[in-house]
Amino acid sequence: MSEDTRTVSLKVNGARYTAQIPVRTLLCDFLRHQIGLTGTHVGCEQGVCGACTVLIGGEPVRSCLMLAVQAERRLVETVESLAAGDELSGIQCAMREQHGLQCGFCTPGILMSLTAADRADVTVEQAERDVLGGHVCRCTGYEGIRAAIRQRWSEKAAEL
Repeated sequence: MSEDTRTVSLKVNGARYTAQIPVRTLLCDFLRHQIGLTGTHVGCEQGVCGACTVLIGGEPVRSCLMLAVQAERRLVETVESLAAGDELSGIQCAMREQHGLQCGFCTPGILMSLTAADRADVTVEQAERDVLGGHVCRCTGYEGIRAAIRQRWSEKAAEL
């Protein structure tokens, strides 16, 4: 018995990608294996660790819990979209400067969730509590990540 397939067309990081895929293909697998965007990491495959977080229509979503066909006609943003050439985003710079990563496995998902929080103008306390509460990092102890959040939110306040 053959698996049902479907042609899916997704707009990812501003580019259109079309592929014939099994209907049960997870969004994380489509991103990594069909179009080669390997920045989205797959950890627990249960939506708990947050490593696979991408933005769909600007909202953080666990790509291991979403089928690629469900993302059709929606804007998908991955960690690859954050830098403009060699220029890192504000939160990426803060993470680098505050040593907010070690092995880097969880970093793409955290960056995507923090990007959504940054755009939504949540408070620094909400970013530290609510955003980090949805991500598992086994290396950093979260101190560098918290320092990066405080730095980025401080920079934003100074820009106003």
